[in-house]
Parts: sequence; structure tokens; C-alpha cells
Amino acid sequence: MKTSEKLIQRYCAAERINHWIVAVCFVLLAISGLAFFYPAFFWLTGVFGTPQLARIVHPFVGVVMFLAFARQFFRYAHHNLINKEDVKWMMSVKEVMKGNEVGDIGRYNGGQKGMFWVMVLCMILLLVSGAIAWRPYFAGYFPIPIIRIALLVHAASALVLIASIIVHVYAALWVQGTIRAMVEGVVTHAWARKHHPRWFRQVTGKETGH
Repeated sequence: MKTSEKLIQRYCAAERINHWIVAVCFVLLAISGLAFFYPAFFWLTGVFGTPQLARIVHPFVGVVMFLAFARQFFRYAHHNLINKEDVKWMMSVKEVMKGNEVGDIGRYNGGQKGMFWVMVLCMILLLVSGAIAWRPYFAGYFPIPIIRIALLVHAASALVLIASIIVHVYAALWVQGTIRAMVEGVVTHAWARKHHPRWFRQVTGKETGH
């Protein structure tokens, strides 16, 4: 770490641990889920030892992920309410892709907020559909057609979530300095001033030049 860098705390240790619990659960669920739904990936069940063990572990890991994500939801939901600056950001994605910042962005930009709500919807659908199809605990309470629909919803939601997480990771790698926020918990003043100017002003009380 450069001693001359001025840093801002973006995530505390508890937030970072919570984030990585969700991330590890997601990887385990994606591996086992892809193995169950696509025969070409069935070999991935070897990660868990046996296919039977993967099938037993999958729903329990899903519950852990949902609970960890729920904590994130209650912590961050109020930061992810979409405003006119976020709409401006969303309408200028081409400009953003060129590396230019758009709008007076707070703690999160329009893309991050949109991603947040997509994840919330996917997590709810995955929990409900997963519970309906969970043998031997709950599936017996539902007729076969409902279970089939639940499995379709579960698979579709999982694919949307996997695609969203890929974009999430790519964006974190693309915007230099973002990964540091989730590893060390801090960002530089320059990073905050450029990407989240309103949040920078709120945290430091300094102007950004906007």
C-alpha cells in the first residue's frame, strides 16, 4: 500500500466476510446446479465427492446463500433505490463503456443498482422454487406439475443469476481499484471521486469539481 494514498473505508470486515460467503456459496451452487441440469457438466459433481452428496448439499448451501444475501439486502437496499442520476447513467452505457463517467453517482451507479435488484428477484425465485422441489422435505406437499414448473423457474433463475454474476465480476475487474474494496475494504480518494462523486462528497465533505 502506498503511504501517500488517501483512502476511504468502503466496506468493513463484516461486510466483506458476508460478501465472500455469498460468493463461495454461489460457486458451489453453480457447479452442482449445472451438473444436475446439463449432462455435459455432470462430471462437476466430483467436486463434492459423489453425485448423491452434491444433491444433498446443494439445497443446504442454497439456504446459507439466501440468508447471507438477505443480510446484504437489508444492509444495502436503501443505497440501491434508483434515482434520475441512475437513469441518466443507464441511458449512457455506451459512454460509460468508453471509460467516461456519467451523472452524479452515489454509493452505487445505475448498473450496480440494476444488478442488485435482478439478484434480489433471482434469489427469491430460487428460494421458493428450490423449496418446492426439495426432496424429501417439501416436494411431497406439491403435485408433480407444480414441481415441474418450479424446476423450470429454478433453472431459468439460476441462468439469469449466473449471467448477472459474470457481468458483476467482469465489471469489478474492468474498473481498476474495485476489487481492492472487497479485499481490503478501502478505495482511494481518486477512485471514489471519479466513479462515485456524490458518495465521495458525503463521506469526505470535500468537493469533487462537479
